[in-house]
Amino acid sequence: MRKKITVIGAGFVGEHVAMGLAVKEMGDVVLLDILEGIPQGKGLDLFESSPVAGFDSSVFGTNSYEDTRGSAVVVITAGIARKPGMSRDDLQMTNADIVRSSAENVKRFSPEAIVVVVSNPLDVMCTVAKRITGFPRQRVVGMAGILDTARFRSFIAMELRVSVESVQALVLGGHGDSMVPLPRLATVGGIPLLELLPPDRIDALVQRTAGGGGEIVALLKTGSAYHAPAASVVEMVESILHDKKKVLPCAAWLEGEYGISGTFVGVPVLLGAQGIERIFELKLLPQEIEALRTSAAHVREQQEKLGM
Repeated sequence: MRKKITVIGAGFVGEHVAMGLAVKEMGDVVLLDILEGIPQGKGLDLFESSPVAGFDSSVFGTNSYEDTRGSAVVVITAGIARKPGMSRDDLQMTNADIVRSSAENVKRFSPEAIVVVVSNPLDVMCTVAKRITGFPRQRVVGMAGILDTARFRSFIAMELRVSVESVQALVLGGHGDSMVPLPRLATVGGIPLLELLPPDRIDALVQRTAGGGGEIVALLKTGSAYHAPAASVVEMVESILHDKKKVLPCAAWLEGEYGISGTFVGVPVLLGAQGIERIFELKLLPQEIEALRTSAAHVREQQEKLGM
C-alpha cells in the first residue's frame, strides 16, 4: 500500500510539489485547499497526466482534512503572498493564522506525520507549526536551505559557465536577507571556489543569492518563485520516505547547536525515515558563526512579534 502525502495549499508551489511527488511515485498525493474546486480541478488534471507521464500514484484534490487522515508526510505551502502596501509584519500575522489552522488539523488527522513547512516567513512559520502540533523537533522541518543553496549553485555555474552538477555549495541561516552563504566551502569539480573567482565576484554572487527570491518577484511582478521551491520540497520528501538519509540544509529547531536555542535556523541535517535524524555542527570561522547567530536573532525577533 502506497503511503499518503498531503500538500496543504493548491497554489503554484503546492501544485508543483504534488506533481513532483506523483511523477516520482512517492505515494498517493492529497492536494488540499480552502477554495472550492481549485484542488479538485488541479488534482484531476495532474492525475489525467499519469498515463502520459507514466506514474501510478493517485492525485486527489479536496477541501476536507478528513481526506488527509493518516498522512505519512504533510507539506504546508498555504499562505498569501505579500501584496503592495502590506508590511512583512502584516504578512507574518496573516500567514501565522493560516499555518496555525493547518497545524491543528495535521495534529488531529495525522498525528504521526512528518511536517515540511514552506509557507513564509519560513523560519517563523516552522515555529508556529511546531508549537501547535506539539511534535518533536525531528518531525517538523522547514524548506529553505536547499532552495537558497540551489540558487547559490546556479549563480556560480552561470558565472563560471560550468555544469550545475559540478558545483557544490552551502547556505545556512534564516530564509531572508540575513541568510549565510559560505563561499569558503563551495567547490566546482572539487576545486575551491575561492581559487576560481576574485573576492568581488564572489561577494556579488553572495548578494544575489540573498536577494534571489526578490529578484524573481520583481521580474514576475504578480507572483513569486515556485519551480525551485517545489523541487526542493520533493528532494526532502524523497529522502524521508525512501529513507535515503541525505545531508541537506534545512530549517531545524536548534537546542544549543551553534550556540543557538529556541528558534528554527537553516543548518545541515540528515533527513531519513524519522525526519531530522541528525544535525551537523560545522566548524565555522568566527565571522561565519557570528553571521549565523545574527541571522538566528533576526528570526527570533520575528517570532517574538507572534508571542512565541
